[in-house]
Order: sequence, then C-alpha cells, then structure tokens
Amino acid sequence: MSKMGIATNFFHACEGLEGRSGCQQYVADGARFEAQSEPIADIVTVLDYCDWMQGLGQGPLKGCNYRIVTSSFDEDSSTALFFGTFTGKHIGEGGPVDATGKETSSHYVYAITINDENKVSGMIKIWNAPWALTELGWM
Repeated sequence: MSKMGIATNFFHACEGLEGRSGCQQYVADGARFEAQSEPIADIVTVLDYCDWMQGLGQGPLKGCNYRIVTSSFDEDSSTALFFGTFTGKHIGEGGPVDATGKETSSHYVYAITINDENKVSGMIKIWNAPWALTELGWM
C-alpha cells in the first residue's frame, strides 16, 4: 500500500472514532503528536490522541462526523495533509459542562508523517480550538 494509502486509512480510523485499537496497526511505536490547541496541547503520542478523539465522539459529541475537504501527499517529506471539517453537537454525557445542545462545525488540518516502514511516525493537528469550544458553549 502507498504511504498516502496508509495515511488515509489511519485518518479514517482516527476520525471514525476507532481509538487506539483501530489505529494501532498504522502507527509506529512512540509516534509523536503535536498541537497548539488548548484542549489537546498536553497529548504527546498519536495513539493517545486517537483515544481522546474516541472519547470525545462517543461521549459529549456522540454522533459527530467529519468530511475531508481536500488531501495531498508530499513525497519529499513523506507527509500527508488532510483538511477537514468536523461537525459535532454536545448532546452526550461528559464535557466541561452539562450538555448544551449546541453544535460546532470546525475546520482542521492533520499533517501525518509516514516512515520507511509505512507507519505513522508523527502527527500535527492544526485546529482553532477556541472557535469550536465557543460554538459548543464550553467557553
């Protein structure tokens, strides 16, 4: 499978809320995660991020979904970029406040680096968290 194919399969597993168990087959040991977004800034591994997404989507934002706007792959850096839109409504248990019934439609980008063993070796999420959190009534 191509590196872009691996990145795409990983993206769908992560955004499809499969968590660590569904994403692990695509991820190298110790793969690093980075984000300059308040709710996820302290997450340091890709698999921990996958678990965070699963918890968010099966808890407070139950029934959430995503749409890929566009994607690309840079051969020189072995990096896939996915620009997507996440949509979720706070109707489930959990979150920083009781269910608000409010919805967000939030843009984000994943930069996913694939190593020579065709595994995700790193991921950066670019996301305007305050926008989404404000729409949800969490800020």
